[in-house]
Amino acid sequence: MKLHRTLYLKLLFAYFLFFLLSFTMISTVNSRMILHDLTRTRAESLYRESRLVATTYGNEIYNGTAARENALQQLKAIDTYISAEIRIIDSNGRQILDSRSSEPVVFEDFDPAAIGSYYLVSDFYGTFNEDHLSVFYPITSRYSVRGYVVIQMAMSDLYASRDRLMNISYITMLFMYLLSLLVLVAFTFAVYIPIRKITTAAEEYAKGHYDYDPSVQGRDEIGYLAATLHVMASEIGRSEDNQKKFIANVSHDFRSPLTSIRGYLNAMLDGTIPPELHEKYLNVVLNETDRLTKLTNGLLELNSLNTMGIVLTITDFDINSAIRQICETFDVLCREKKISIELILSGEHLYVSADMGKIQQVIANLVDNAIKFSHRNSIIKIETTEKNEKVFVSVKDSGIGIPDDAQKLVFDRFYKTDLSRGKDKKGTGLGLAITKEIIQAHNQNINVISTEGVGSEFIFTLAKSKKAADE
Repeated sequence: MKLHRTLYLKLLFAYFLFFLLSFTMISTVNSRMILHDLTRTRAESLYRESRLVATTYGNEIYNGTAARENALQQLKAIDTYISAEIRIIDSNGRQILDSRSSEPVVFEDFDPAAIGSYYLVSDFYGTFNEDHLSVFYPITSRYSVRGYVVIQMAMSDLYASRDRLMNISYITMLFMYLLSLLVLVAFTFAVYIPIRKITTAAEEYAKGHYDYDPSVQGRDEIGYLAATLHVMASEIGRSEDNQKKFIANVSHDFRSPLTSIRGYLNAMLDGTIPPELHEKYLNVVLNETDRLTKLTNGLLELNSLNTMGIVLTITDFDINSAIRQICETFDVLCREKKISIELILSGEHLYVSADMGKIQQVIANLVDNAIKFSHRNSIIKIETTEKNEKVFVSVKDSGIGIPDDAQKLVFDRFYKTDLSRGKDKKGTGLGLAITKEIIQAHNQNINVISTEGVGSEFIFTLAKSKKAADE
């Protein structure tokens, strides 16, 4: 299934959408807010000036020509200072004074009370060709409004101030955009590219290429994910290799006795083997069938251990006594190979808490292997020791040993080293696998120490019983 890699495209789309929305917001909402704030601030400043003009010169305007002329000169001076046109308009809309014009003007619809505010942004009844800010302050006398002081200035100055502030906003946004671009680049190299590599690795693993290395470095979660995925793939590959070896070994171990049985039976039927030797070769056939039975039982037992788990009956028993009993069952075999078993046991009695039957099976498997691979006239040592509430059981031989590269595989099903194949004619390769399953079911450990040509030592642990030794 072809995956559509759209994650990065979505990220880029979100990035440019963020830039577009930011620019739109700054150019519209922010622009209006700045202009509104500038207008209100300037209106408040002009309102204070209009109040000062109204209280200082408002009543003089109505005290004769000389007073009005003097007021006009003062208005022109204030106009020059604040760069704003100042008008005196009576309540009927007739212009009495103007700091910049002497032409009489009448504003037909003039009514500041209808504005609802002390300032207005407009062309002021068609007087100007562009918007002006007009601020009103009433001139009162004897509790009645006689006229208004109107101070006006072009909005172009405020627009210019707004644009300067907007330019600062645009530059700030540009820097933020560049910084976010750097974050995007860093995200690309730190997150997206490693994820792409992991995705590619997963595709390769799905194709069965378990040796593919995603080459993702780092100690963060992504690096850990890549490393874990690579280890998992390696384990799956190893599991498949083991499965192939398992099938090959099963086929080999079943085919050999079946071939022998078929060969001997055909030889007896066609007369190749004379009748007086039939009993001898029937015993051989019987041994081969016993081997097949043992192999089948071992497979069934391992399958049962893996699917249902081992049902343990935990009791307190004397491990030293169990070892002595097991060794007695190998007495005949040891005599045949002239092998002696030396017991180095910790005390007369040593109690452990475990499944007695399963542990006896473990000891029997280890002793049986030690005898098979020991040289004639050699010694097998079985030792028990106590340490940290655990009992260590060691079975050590002086046989052919196990190569270094094979020691970690000896507990695998059907595994046999090249050195052992010539000696272990009757073995199934399942004994150590079953042994490991039993020990692990007890939550204990089993290890092997071996030197090729010197011998091997298998050591496993058991939980020490709280039962007193003298019991």
